[in-house]
Amino acid sequence: MNTNPNVGIVAALVSEASRAAILTVLLDGRFHPASELAYMAGITPQTASFHLTKMVNANIVTVEKQGRHRYYGIQNQEVAQVMESFLSIAPQIEIKSLKHALEDKAMRFARTCYDHLAGNLGVQLADFLIKADIICEENDEYAVTEKGEKFFTAFQIDLKKIRSKRRSFSHKCLDWSERRHHLAGALGNALLERLLELNWIQRLPKTRAIKITPNGKKGFKEIFCIDITQN
Repeated sequence: MNTNPNVGIVAALVSEASRAAILTVLLDGRFHPASELAYMAGITPQTASFHLTKMVNANIVTVEKQGRHRYYGIQNQEVAQVMESFLSIAPQIEIKSLKHALEDKAMRFARTCYDHLAGNLGVQLADFLIKADIICEENDEYAVTEKGEKFFTAFQIDLKKIRSKRRSFSHKCLDWSERRHHLAGALGNALLERLLELNWIQRLPKTRAIKITPNGKKGFKEIFCIDITQN
């Protein structure tokens, strides 16, 4: 019988509610101490440490040590993509307060998905790049067109450098809130980093939601034809 029993082990790990909550927090692409993950997942630090140890041993989560402190992050893009896929088919959480509603709205509009941009803004960016013939769809991947080579060079994204990375260059990632694809892979990460460098967007503490700056609203409209009325 051609089966892989390790799949069941991984599925059991990520299906537990507290571990799923921790992994969802880690989709921001940053490293967090166990105490912070415990607070955000609504569990005790001891429980968080127990779950984190299990996930580190299963190569789902990685840990970095700095002196006496340990910081945890998602192991790689593949784990993040699986978690984002789970979120796209999971039942929606009931909104019970105004604060929760505002947080949910911000997450749906613009957020990080591990190391690239997601949400409505991420999907709008992918749509623009396709319509402008900067990228084109090839099965589960995006390919950069000749026009796109010039566009990204002008936008100060070094395609040669990011193509040399040992990871997917530009694949489709299913957006859990939009139910459509946004741009992931090394190119998606490079685009996110460039937008941060330009101060068009800013990371917010303790959330995956992304803030659009006044410069960003102007830049997105001028370069990507995206009129940002939210945020």
